[in-house]
Amino acid sequence: MKIGIPRGLFYYYYGEMWSLFLEKLGIDYIISPETNREIINLGNKYSSDEMCLSLKHYIGHVAYLTGDCDCVLVPRIDNYGINEQTCTNFLACYDIINNLFDIDIVDYNISYTDDDTMEKGFFKVGKYFGKNVRDIHNAYIFALNRYKKVFKKKCIVNMNNVGKTCKKVLLVSHPYNTYDSMVGKPIIRYLESLGCMVIYSDLFDKEKCLKKSFDLSSGLYWRFSSEIIGSILFCKDNVDGIIFLSTFPCGLDSLVNEVVIRKLDKKCLNIVVDDMDAFAGIETRLESFVDILV
Repeated sequence: MKIGIPRGLFYYYYGEMWSLFLEKLGIDYIISPETNREIINLGNKYSSDEMCLSLKHYIGHVAYLTGDCDCVLVPRIDNYGINEQTCTNFLACYDIINNLFDIDIVDYNISYTDDDTMEKGFFKVGKYFGKNVRDIHNAYIFALNRYKKVFKKKCIVNMNNVGKTCKKVLLVSHPYNTYDSMVGKPIIRYLESLGCMVIYSDLFDKEKCLKKSFDLSSGLYWRFSSEIIGSILFCKDNVDGIIFLSTFPCGLDSLVNEVVIRKLDKKCLNIVVDDMDAFAGIETRLESFVDILV
């Protein structure tokens, strides 16, 4: 059997671990390509108008995979504790995909309030493919340790860039937007073409960022939003400006970004992406923003 991994939402948090875990167990898998026009069209075909662009892209990735694999990996992520919720899309994805497509779904829950941990989730995936407990445990530990090492190296590079003497911009965005080829990557490339060093909000110590976020707002109980917001306090004095990037119509970001921007004594730009066909307008805003940075 071959399992498909959609390159969207969850992938940008657990994709590397999934790949390492599946490879260690000898499970065949396929990852959808980077977001392209075909995937966007598929996402629009199967999505409703009320869904955010990030979720539409995810649905497009699933649709792309349906003919190339036997099952699709779609977890449910509810919370990492009482005050560490996730966006409702992370909880509803399984039901959405299950109702849209006629394909087997390999699923697991992350809900720490119900003692559904990430480790238990990985064990459920291993058991789905008939692997024994010892092999699953070894594969999970291997994938977790390798992922931590790779992530730590990325964080070190990111922190080193903070200390460089050049024009620097902190990009505050969820990784599924930052690294999407049709959302964040064009913006990153354009900023670099303007001579800016891009600092990534998701490449800092997550636990430390989570604690720091309370200095900006003690009322945030969305885990992933708190992590990227907390990164601001690690480097705001060493960057020239901050860009908040989200997709339309994300309710969480529309609230969180507005609350945080009002509390910052820093040059900020809020970009909400809907259709990248209109990137010329975003270019103009980026140029104007970079021009005012000292």
